[in-house]
Amino acid sequence: MSFNKIIIVGNLGRDPELRYTPSGDAVCDVSIATNERKRDRSGEYQDVTTWFRVTLWRNLAENAAKYLKKGSQVYIEGRLGLEEWTDRDGNTRQTLQVQATDMRFIGSRGDAPRSDDAPEFAGPASSHSSSAAPPASTPSNIDDDIPF
Repeated sequence: MSFNKIIIVGNLGRDPELRYTPSGDAVCDVSIATNERKRDRSGEYQDVTTWFRVTLWRNLAENAAKYLKKGSQVYIEGRLGLEEWTDRDGNTRQTLQVQATDMRFIGSRGDAPRSDDAPEFAGPASSHSSSAAPPASTPSNIDDDIPF
């Protein structure tokens, strides 16, 4: 058995870039920065920023483009992969790329431009996700359900 999962909590470094494939699927690319405070050899604290290139597909892509902007805080789950490409000089280069499988908006409502009907939280985009739970119904009289 093998397992490839990455979780990133960070801030968008630029506005999302939404495009569509010829078959009509939405694709959105974002760059996410994470910050870590480390002590250097002289004992002073330094902020270390790590950048991640993330690709979202379909509903996740459209939600990201609609509700996120540069600086928005977001939680991403996905698979980490290696993308190979050729630079202008003909050299083969490699970049780590995250293919997102889940996205959650975090931070306050004021962090991203939102309309009145905007969700406070965006969960899995499809019903086949293992983390999706059916909505809980609220009983009319909660006291009757307490066993003690």
